[in-house]
Amino acid sequence: MKRAGIPTEEFIYSGHTACPGCGAMLVARYLLKVLGKNTIMNIPACCFAAIPGTFPDTCLGIPLLYNAFETTAATASGVEAALKIKGKKEKITVVGFAGDGGTADIGIQALSGAIERGHEIIYVCYDNEAYMNTGMQTSSLTPMGATTTTNPLGKKGGWRIRNKKKMMDIVAAHDIPYAATVNPSYPMDFIRKIEKAKSIKGPSYIHAYSVCPTGWRYQPEIGLELGRLATETGIFPLYEYENGIYTVNYKKKTKEVMEYYKLQGRFRHLSEEFIKEVQAVIDKEWQKLLYKEECSRK
Repeated sequence: MKRAGIPTEEFIYSGHTACPGCGAMLVARYLLKVLGKNTIMNIPACCFAAIPGTFPDTCLGIPLLYNAFETTAATASGVEAALKIKGKKEKITVVGFAGDGGTADIGIQALSGAIERGHEIIYVCYDNEAYMNTGMQTSSLTPMGATTTTNPLGKKGGWRIRNKKKMMDIVAAHDIPYAATVNPSYPMDFIRKIEKAKSIKGPSYIHAYSVCPTGWRYQPEIGLELGRLATETGIFPLYEYENGIYTVNYKKKTKEVMEYYKLQGRFRHLSEEFIKEVQAVIDKEWQKLLYKEECSRK
């Protein structure tokens, strides 16, 4: 059953330990609403390793495996291979669900191997832009200008000056059948992309925007507003890569980076001059994305 296009059946129940306003919970909730009960999920060390509860209790209504930090994609590959060997006739979706550190840093080798081997899995990176579970340390997906416990603010700066690692470009370079960015602030786009990933033969990669009020230092109630601003500013564009073709799903880039940055404590130290530098980087990346879309269709 669906209400306004969103499946009504829930697979995340009460009793979880997530922070109020946790974006990863909303990502997982929408994900499982689409994938349904015939889903096996595996999770590495990350926020979501603690959120469902401790053994033997869990707030998830599906089978759940825990794996080592670097082995999310390898574990999902093994589950998928085991299901094939067992000859399961019903469709069972295998999902690796990891944070940005466990994806872009510690787990990137296993992810690359799983895509190259062609395992029929869905790999979801919920990107809250730092190692939030272990104390808000910088990851390669921490954005420009942000402070973390390993990029602390000091007299000579200290905040992160590099842009985020381009995970969508990396998986596209593997000729992956399907990859997409999703944002819970745009639920219908989110649901459509998960439905497509579920139907793909071979590996799919989903890069999910995941707000973190604790690490980003903002009031939890504005999480969905932040999500919309992330896309409206071009900081987190919504697009798909399918069989070599790029499709930009939301082209209304109408807001300035400042509108997004000013709502978060992790950026409060930044000067107008530095934010202008960030704006220039975001504008350039946006034009590059539009160019990729154009060129991929020629």
